[in-house]
Amino acid sequence: MKDLLETIARALADRPDDVSVTEAEVDNSLVLELRVAQEDMGKVIGKQGKIAKAIRTLIKAAAVKENKHVVVEIVQ
Repeated sequence: MKDLLETIARALADRPDDVSVTEAEVDNSLVLELRVAQEDMGKVIGKQGKIAKAIRTLIKAAAVKENKHVVVEIVQ
């Protein structure tokens, strides 16, 4: 999951070296925190959050295959 999220975010970002993903286990859920450069925040979130929603949908679809519950958070 972490690698998939990082690959997607790096493809969207102008500064891919500033992309980082951390993961933590919270209440039987895997929480993935995505951090990008400030100027790339708009590209990762998209207009009205459409890109962020699409990213979350892809990650959740991949998580279903592994029988896991995943939460994606985009943080600064």
